[in-house]
Amino acid sequence: MTTYSGPATLILANGARVTGMASLGTNNRGNLNGWSGTFRPNEVNAEVRNATDGLQLELPYEQIGTVAVTNVRRLLATQVLMSLAGSGPAPF
Repeated sequence: MTTYSGPATLILANGARVTGMASLGTNNRGNLNGWSGTFRPNEVNAEVRNATDGLQLELPYEQIGTVAVTNVRRLLATQVLMSLAGSGPAPF
């Protein structure tokens, strides 16, 4: 299993960029096309809470992967944790 944990930028369908922290891993041993994880945005608004698909996750060094949000869980009054499912090659 390959993993990544660190800073990331979620790119919304309209091109808006949301910075935060990601924790990602590949799903299948050695298969880099199946990956998933979580993203905790630094700032939360309705647009971020309602994001579902047409999204990209950018990691440092301009590595980008296509993601869909599968769940949004409230952590605190001002924080959420987004569950992500990646498609295509893992960007890490």
